[in-house]
Amino acid sequence: MRVVFAGTPEVAVPALDAIAASAHDLVGVVTRPDAPSGRGRRLTPSPVAQRAEELGLPVFKPAHPRDPEFQEQLRALAPDCCPVVAYGALIPRSALDIPQHGWVNLHFSVLPAWRGAAPVQHAVWAGDEITGATTFRIVEALDAGPTFGVMTERIRPTDTAGDLLGRLAEHGSGLLVATLDGIADGSLDAREQPSEGVSIAPKISVDDARVDWTEPAVAVDRRIRACTPGPGAWTTLDGERVKLGPVVPLAPGAPERAADAPPLAPGAIEVGKNHVLVGTATEPVRLGEIKAFGKKQMAAADWARGVRPPADASFE
Repeated sequence: MRVVFAGTPEVAVPALDAIAASAHDLVGVVTRPDAPSGRGRRLTPSPVAQRAEELGLPVFKPAHPRDPEFQEQLRALAPDCCPVVAYGALIPRSALDIPQHGWVNLHFSVLPAWRGAAPVQHAVWAGDEITGATTFRIVEALDAGPTFGVMTERIRPTDTAGDLLGRLAEHGSGLLVATLDGIADGSLDAREQPSEGVSIAPKISVDDARVDWTEPAVAVDRRIRACTPGPGAWTTLDGERVKLGPVVPLAPGAPERAADAPPLAPGAIEVGKNHVLVGTATEPVRLGEIKAFGKKQMAAADWARGVRPPADASFE
């Protein structure tokens, strides 16, 4: 088939590479416009745009896919299908109708669970044991189109959203190519999603990423892993924001703390020789890495040696 790929961030690059290496005729790539990046805020092409240019493919960067000029360009390419991974804009009906086989999205959940912008983050935050990826035909309703194929992936106890998304991007690229193969040879039919089991995964904001130390340790751990690498979990100390990497809930009898030690209040900081503990509603958590404002990211013990928090110090 003639295909035009649509995607924007780094997570979409494995699928672009897989389609470029497949038997399908990749005739163009659609991505979001260049965006400010880095300290100088220079306009920078998306990771997909950069990879497409390396592959020598025509790249289109419409302000929005409803733009008439872009739609004319798409019609001129005459795609049979438009595979999509994390493009970042809603596709209007006028564009959906251009390819014969529609736009086929690779979504990083087992639909109908976690429809929306942040399915991987919400799966980690919710404590799901299994997630996956689904290919489906895009319709105007959010992630509600009929599905073609699915793969599953176990969520590991220490997975961050970034870890899990990286694996899904790699494994899901094969699912997307297999879906295009099945559409091309007529062996694959789309099936309507079940009406039960729908859950929504809206974008996680910076405010959502603030750690609530009054939650149980398991909830603190999940929130931080779900917000890693973005938007980045954080807390405050003496009114200044501190970013936190993944933590480890302390198991009963852990050597970092004596069995008869008094409970740590939520947010209370306890500094050991080579570790830093913080209290939660249940057992303490051992901090991993910390990034204070204007500082480099570092191990929590190194941070504590530099800051020397007082005995009554507490995160808020």
